[in-house]
Parts: sequence; C-alpha cells; structure tokens
Amino acid sequence: MRFIVGTGPAGPGVYLNEGEQAWNLTALDNAVGHDLMGLIAGAADAAALAARKDGVAACDAAAITPALPVTKPGKIICLGLNYVDHIKEGGYDVPTYPALFMRSTTSMIPAGAPMVRPSCSEQLDYEAELMVIIGKGGRHISEADALDHVFGYTLFNDGSVREYQRKTHQWTPGKNFDGTGPIGPVVVTPDELPAGAEGLKIESRVGSEILQSATTSDMLWSVARTISTVSEYTTLEPGDYLAMGTPPGVGHAKTPQRWLRPGEIVEVEIEGIGICANPIVAEEDISATEAAE
Repeated sequence: MRFIVGTGPAGPGVYLNEGEQAWNLTALDNAVGHDLMGLIAGAADAAALAARKDGVAACDAAAITPALPVTKPGKIICLGLNYVDHIKEGGYDVPTYPALFMRSTTSMIPAGAPMVRPSCSEQLDYEAELMVIIGKGGRHISEADALDHVFGYTLFNDGSVREYQRKTHQWTPGKNFDGTGPIGPVVVTPDELPAGAEGLKIESRVGSEILQSATTSDMLWSVARTISTVSEYTTLEPGDYLAMGTPPGVGHAKTPQRWLRPGEIVEVEIEGIGICANPIVAEEDISATEAAE
C-alpha cells in the first residue's frame, strides 16, 4: 500500500494512494489519526480500511498538501557514508562501521515545504536518500529478522550546510539547520518493493539538471544490516526514521561546487516510491515576509 499524510479536499488525515487518486482513511476511522502512528501501532487496520475506501470520496493525490509521515518520531538516525563513490568524493576512507548521526525534528519538513538556505551560509547542499520508517521496535535485532521491523519506505533529502558541517569533528551543526530535511510525501509498504528496497534507481535534480543518479544496490550497509547494527546500541521504536545515506554527486564535490539557490526546486526521486520536491528559499526572505505581516 501507499500512503500520503497531509491535508486534502477531504480534510487532514492519512490518505491511501493508488495511482493519481487518494482516499482519506482518517475519515473512515478516527483511530487512524493524523499521521502514520495509528497504522503503525495497529490502532486501525489499513487493509480493512482499504477494502472500505469507497465509503469516502476519492480525490486527486496531487491536491494533498503533505505533512510529515510521522509527526514526532522518537529518533531520526542517519547514515553519513553508505555509498563507496560518495565516500571517495568526500575524501574519506571506506569505514568498517557505519558513520551515524542524528537529526532534530526542527530540521525536518514535509515534501513541498520551503527548504531554507540559512542566512549565515550559502553552502546548502542536497543529498538524495532512501528513508526507512520503523514499524516494529526492538533491540539486538538479527539481520535475518530486520526487514520484519520496517513499516514503509519514503524519500529524504538530507540537506546539509557544508560550511557548518566542517566546523567540528561531529556533523551535528551542518545536518540540523531548521527546515533543511524534506521527507515524503509517499510512504510505500515493503510488499510493494523489492526486499530491503534494493535495486531502485535513486536520483536528485533541479529542473533538467541531474545532480545524482545511482541505485540503492550500491549501499554498503543494506537496510537489514543497518537495522541490526543500529539496534545493537539503541532500542528502535515504532515511528523512528532511519535515513540510508546518499550516493555520489553532491554539490560540495563538484567543480565548481554546486549549492542550492533560492528560487530553485530540488527533487529527489526513487523508483517505485515517488518524488519529493521542495522550493529553495532564503532565510532572510522568510524573515522579511514575516516582519511585513
């Protein structure tokens, strides 16, 4: 199944998406809630509701204004170095253990929302990534069982302010500017994709300019291996986000360097999932607009 969380002609809620149409499952059962946690926690049965979707009017999926798939995830865990060619373009050695970091909820935005270039730096970079949403929690999860813990897959753009990422040995500042991490809009359940979402084309672009293009088969740590590895040190919980790293082609590695500019629209696309598109805006322009209001 495919879900879009957001506000559409039938109001806010969790929409079942089939092709160009969508149905508001929340309108069928309030237990669904207004993000995916109702379905993840089993408060409502998605399959049963899908069988009853004709009980609400269908709408155009494009008419839905996306919201975050999970509004308040317990954790947002990200892999920094998971494609060999990206590791090489950044000048790093290939790690023997995944490079992990955390993102804050204030850095996250839904697909379609403005992605903010901060006023203190022009070095806003793009990173197309596969995002995993955990469905079943656990600790010390075996790699063989790990995919049973996935609720769904979606798209992520790990917007990175490189100047600040390199101010410290830890990457926290550059990876956590407000409004730099678009996610969504479509969340796809595992049965719709290859196991572990492997072998899918992943791409980022601005207009006709292709910035990154690779396949998820190029990942060093698969989804299953990553879940198992992360669960060695922390308890994964339902609704946690797990970002799977970016392929080569990022802006800081290009000659000349290629930063995202206000007025552009950046897109991340993964085969079988969809497109996450966001306009780039300057923080100072947002501040000026807010002051005028």
